[in-house]
Amino acid sequence: MIKKTFYKPFIFPSVVSALILVAVGYFMGFAALGTAALLVILEISLSFDNAIVNAGVLKHMSPVWRARFMTWGIVLAVFITRAVLPMLTVSASARVSPIDVAWLAVNDPVQYGVLLSSSHYVINAFGAMFLFMVGFSYFFDADKTRHWIHAVERRLSLWGSVQAIEMLIALTMLIVSAWLVPLHATEILAAGCIGILAFIVTHGLAKIFAGLESSAKSGLALFLYLSMLDVAFSLDSVIGAFALSTNLIVILIGLGIGAYFVRTLTISMVEHGTLESLIYIEHGAHWAILGLAGVMIASLFVEVPEPVTGLIGLGFIVSAYVSSSRAARSLMHQS
Repeated sequence: MIKKTFYKPFIFPSVVSALILVAVGYFMGFAALGTAALLVILEISLSFDNAIVNAGVLKHMSPVWRARFMTWGIVLAVFITRAVLPMLTVSASARVSPIDVAWLAVNDPVQYGVLLSSSHYVINAFGAMFLFMVGFSYFFDADKTRHWIHAVERRLSLWGSVQAIEMLIALTMLIVSAWLVPLHATEILAAGCIGILAFIVTHGLAKIFAGLESSAKSGLALFLYLSMLDVAFSLDSVIGAFALSTNLIVILIGLGIGAYFVRTLTISMVEHGTLESLIYIEHGAHWAILGLAGVMIASLFVEVPEPVTGLIGLGFIVSAYVSSSRAARSLMHQS
């Protein structure tokens, strides 16, 4: 099903990553090396479903824009999404100047980590609503004919004929969540609405230009949508990273290596037709997205252990892989 050449694109990133980690150990010590390695694992484990969903979008992009996904995209993923965006979030949430926040991140990372953790209402509300919209738009699709969890997905597909049902459900969940946390209701509502709006704009642009595969507008629209997906998926790993380390350089190295592996995985899946071979893997990834969004909402009320977040997504994806493999074997026997 998946050719051995699927693994070849990982050879160069593995060698470069190993050299970078060796440099971290040499210049910053064994403890920093261990932390960076843990951050790589954290990023990959929390973003595996992101790779699958990205592959579903990337297959509609031209080779030029796929290359830009690995070049421009990785710059955005590492420096903007995992460094600048959290600082801007802390600035808005704590009402502190972005310059002062940047100074804290470099010179007083412990205090910056405290401020970042205190901004989790904004971060989780934005990320949860964006991811809920991603998952809902996949399952509430009246034209969807292939179902993995058939009894559930078929009914959700039928409900897809109700206009804007995704937004109705997402807004209802957002309002209830804000009502249950009255002290932070305003920031939860504002961040959640921005998350929903970000999905509508980026996903809408991607759909508008979907038929223009040779157009620069089409590639740019899909690129923007993928960038917003990366933002929503990375928020939990950024917060989790500060639980392991307050060294911004180590965090960026660890998460950056993980993000590069996830993008390499995405490209490999597109080039080898993985989504076509594993027919339910995309279903599993979108169930994982809904699971992650649910965890982010639950985090507004209770502290959810990091392993739970990763295991929910992994459970759905492994189950979908097993189902896909069984379906493929069944098809081979029939033929």
